[in-house]
Amino acid sequence: MQSSRIAVTDNFKVGVFLAGGIFLLLGAILFRPFAIVNAGERGVIMQFGKVQDGVLDEGIHPIIPVVTSVKRLSVRVQQNTFNADAASKDLQRVTTELAINWHIDPARVNKIFQQVGDQQQIVTGIITPAVSEVLKAATAKKTAEEIITRRTDLKEEIDRNLETRLAAYGVIVDDVSLVDFAFSPEFSKAIEAKQIAEQEAKQAEFIAVKASKEAIGEVNRAKGQAEAQRLQRLTLTPELLQKQAIEKWDGRFPTVMGGNGTLPLINIDPASLSTQQKPK
Repeated sequence: MQSSRIAVTDNFKVGVFLAGGIFLLLGAILFRPFAIVNAGERGVIMQFGKVQDGVLDEGIHPIIPVVTSVKRLSVRVQQNTFNADAASKDLQRVTTELAINWHIDPARVNKIFQQVGDQQQIVTGIITPAVSEVLKAATAKKTAEEIITRRTDLKEEIDRNLETRLAAYGVIVDDVSLVDFAFSPEFSKAIEAKQIAEQEAKQAEFIAVKASKEAIGEVNRAKGQAEAQRLQRLTLTPELLQKQAIEKWDGRFPTVMGGNGTLPLINIDPASLSTQQKPK
């Protein structure tokens, strides 16, 4: 009888311990006296809904259940794409697609959440209107042609202005990419026609330059030939021609006489021959 009472008492104690353990486990699950901040996040501490000054880093942190809650915000680099319409300096409609890499300042997570909200509210409430305003201000300084030809300058200006504007809200801009520009169909056709006209003008200029160089070459060749003929006329004296004819004469007279009975090409002075030949 006594042994049975002892067994009942032991079972009761075990039951109490199990019930206590289950209660503590359920309390830990329901009330969670700790908060876990994952990698790439920061925790915003709130007591009865009021944002506190401290920011929780990555890891596990003890908190007071019911009294304290933690809102987690990502501080990793995020990318969002925006499409914005603007007008150029020459009043051409420009649709621009931008890709922005940004992240929240980890040290100011609590203030950002208090003033703006979470990531989605940051995008819709801060970044989107900032992109639209900065883009309109930048494109209004350049003509449509300059937007195309000076794309790097436009990108740097947008990047710089966005960085300054969003820094006031604790949003850090890592990079801005101008993905694409789109103009009205009429302007696109005008740009295409202008490019074709420029190519045709360059081709015509090339042909004209080539013809001019060829003409100059022909003139220079003609001048060279004329100068050579002039020099040749100066050197070809009657005495030289007579001497060359004598040197080339094979001793036979031509069978065809000239119309006036003279020998063609050879004009031999008998007196000069008599002086050159000695009597036997």
